[in-house]
Amino acid sequence: MQSLGGIRSWPATWRTTTASMTTTTTESVRKVAQVLTVAGSDSGAGAGIQADIKVCAARGVYCASVITAVTAQNTRGVQSVHLLPPDFVSEQLKSVLSDFEVDVVKTGMLPSPEIVEVLLQNLSEYPVRGRVALVVDPVMVSTSGHVLAGSSILSIFRERLLPLADIITPNVKEASALLGGVRIQTVAEMRSAAKSLHQMGPRFVLVKGGDLPDSSDSVDVYFDGNEFHELHSPRIATRNTHGTGCTLASCIAAELAKGSNMLSAVKVAKRFVDSALNYSKDIVIGSGMQGPFDHFLSLKDPQSYRQSTFKPDDLFLYAVTDSRMNKKWNRSIVDAVKAAIEGGATIIQLREKEAETREFLEEAKSCVDICRSNGVCLLINDRIDIAIACDADGVHVGQSDMPVDLVRSLLGPDKIIGVSCKTQEQAHQAWKDGADYIGSGGVFPTNTKANNRTIGLDGLREVCKASKLPVVAIGGIGISNAESVMRIGEPNLKGVAVVSALFDQECVLTQAKKLHKTLTESKREH
Repeated sequence: MQSLGGIRSWPATWRTTTASMTTTTTESVRKVAQVLTVAGSDSGAGAGIQADIKVCAARGVYCASVITAVTAQNTRGVQSVHLLPPDFVSEQLKSVLSDFEVDVVKTGMLPSPEIVEVLLQNLSEYPVRGRVALVVDPVMVSTSGHVLAGSSILSIFRERLLPLADIITPNVKEASALLGGVRIQTVAEMRSAAKSLHQMGPRFVLVKGGDLPDSSDSVDVYFDGNEFHELHSPRIATRNTHGTGCTLASCIAAELAKGSNMLSAVKVAKRFVDSALNYSKDIVIGSGMQGPFDHFLSLKDPQSYRQSTFKPDDLFLYAVTDSRMNKKWNRSIVDAVKAAIEGGATIIQLREKEAETREFLEEAKSCVDICRSNGVCLLINDRIDIAIACDADGVHVGQSDMPVDLVRSLLGPDKIIGVSCKTQEQAHQAWKDGADYIGSGGVFPTNTKANNRTIGLDGLREVCKASKLPVVAIGGIGISNAESVMRIGEPNLKGVAVVSALFDQECVLTQAKKLHKTLTESKREH
């Protein structure tokens, strides 16, 4: 089991004994990412348990549920709330937690101190720390303004629940209530609130600023105990905002269950909400002022929204194509990509400096098809236009290329963006700008880039230490020195990017297999 940002990351497969199964041999089983939501039921299905289950399904995660209250509500508001008996809530918790391998518990509406207490009792029996992560959405007021949890639970929230949380996701009103009614009307005050909430015990805090007055965009403030990060996005004019808070927290929970670190999970969740709001801004469900939005946009409009399958470990063997090398060995870019993937490449970057745009686009489309059929992400080097036209999984840009925030606005919310970095300052800026990973180098001298300053293993180590993002090393790396790169011992160094070591060789397949074996053995030793 690996740890990413304090959240455990389960391996893709588990070995399990069959003592509790009908067979008598040990077999390999697929571990399904699982979330348990503990929240209220929304009869209108825009928020609460219903939204949580839809979000997890949309993000490819199994979701179990424990219902704390049943509400009668629609797009006009909440008409009635019926709290379930605490004993019955406890029975639900025991039933799920004693049987399911839950990765993340997400809480929403906890309407009474007694229900919070039974949650805490069960979480002590099935510990949060070390076994599952806890995402706390401190729901107190519905989008329509109905009070769902009174002031009586504030004390137990502050003293008992928040110290167990891996992350809390209050909006400005909820943050204010937790802090005794402090004023929160500016981003600076959001930062102060996040810091004060962090002192109550949660490992991470996300204060949502959607309700800020006089704000032209939507800004959320993320605090990890050391640094703040502001997440900005355009404010979308729509009535269909019911359930945004539930959706955000559940999406964070889903991404954590799949193994993401906390900041990555928060970024994906915000992009998911923004995309869903934009897609649903003109739909009409109900006649009230607070309509729901569509969580399943990816099924209905896959071209405008496609879930990213990128994981940090995808950087393990990062193959960067080179057209001149392919011409030298009389092979097409398509054949080169096929061979690299067959040999074990875990991600592909197309780097084309000579071909005409139309030719490159057709090649890129063919490579996208190959990569998709093999479950491998494909990125385009520099060319945002090609990435958009061929629906690549993302792009990789250099320090002199288009800024990351502009790239994001062009590519959309869920594409992968990598940035080349040589210094600690560049690594920190890449994180602030919203990149998904960084490529650091050149580690060793190389002929594939003219006038490329090398940083050596010491420089790579310094960049890794400064980076909050996963790192792939690049520059002059091959079979002879890949092991020394991976041995620098930095946990966020996830792999190596290679060009000549694969594509300036007679047989790409053979070299890819050899390099993959070398990297695998190096990883096993550490």
